[in-house]
Amino acid sequence: MAPWLPLDDPTDINLPERLLSPSPEHLLGTDHLGRDTFSRIIHGARMTLLAAAATLVLSMTIALTVGLLSGYHGGWPDTALMGVVDLLLAFPSLILALAVAGALGPGLFNVLLAAGAVWWVGHARIIRGITLGARKMEYVTAARAAGAGNLRIILRHIAPNILGPIIVIASLDVGWIILGIAGLSFLGLGAQPPTPEWGAMLNDARPHLQTAPRLLLLPGAAIFVAVLGFNLLGDGLRDLLDPRTRRPGAD
Repeated sequence: MAPWLPLDDPTDINLPERLLSPSPEHLLGTDHLGRDTFSRIIHGARMTLLAAAATLVLSMTIALTVGLLSGYHGGWPDTALMGVVDLLLAFPSLILALAVAGALGPGLFNVLLAAGAVWWVGHARIIRGITLGARKMEYVTAARAAGAGNLRIILRHIAPNILGPIIVIASLDVGWIILGIAGLSFLGLGAQPPTPEWGAMLNDARPHLQTAPRLLLLPGAAIFVAVLGFNLLGDGLRDLLDPRTRRPGAD
C-alpha cells in the first residue's frame, strides 16, 4: 500500500532539511540527506517483507522437494540427500548466506537468492521426518494398492496431510528470515542506496548514532515489531492447527 499513501518520496534528497526533528510535516523527522524517515520506514517495510516472503517461498520449495523425496523413497536417495543436509547443517545458516551473497555480489535480489539457498536445510530434515510417518498411514497404503504412482501419492496424499506443520514452520521462520536479510543489508550486501530497506537504513544511520539516535532506533524498532508479530502468528497457528499443543484457556 506504500505507493498509494500520501507520503513523501523516500528517495527525495533535500539537504536544507537534513536531520530535522519530528514535526507535523515529517512525523519521524528526516535523515542525514533530508529524506522523510516515516516514508522510508513504510516503503522499507514493503521491501523487507516482500524479500522475506520471496525467500520463504524459495526455501520452503527446496525443503519440501528434498524432504518429501527423501522421506518417501528412502534408500540411497535418502542417504544422499540427508548427507548434503548434514553437511550444510554443520555451518551456521547466516555464515553460509553471507558467503553466497558475497560470491553473488551486492543487491537485494542476490541476498534473496543467498538466503533462500541456505535456509531450507533444517526444514528439509523436519519435513523428511514427517513424511516418514505419513508414508506408513493407511491412506497411502490404499492409494498404492489402487495403483497410484509415486508422484501422485506424494502430491495428492502425503503433501496435503503434512501441510499443517509446514505452515507453522514457515510462519515461525519469517522472523528469522527478516533478521537475516536485514543483517546482510546492514553489512552492505543487500539493498543498495537509495533503496529504503530496514537493514540498509541501520547501516546508513551508524555515523549519526550520537547526533540522531532515532535514525537507528526507528528501523530497529520496525524490525523488532515485525519479528515479534510473525513469532506470535506462528504460535497462534501452532495452537490452532495442533490441538495437542493448545494451552489451557487458549479458546
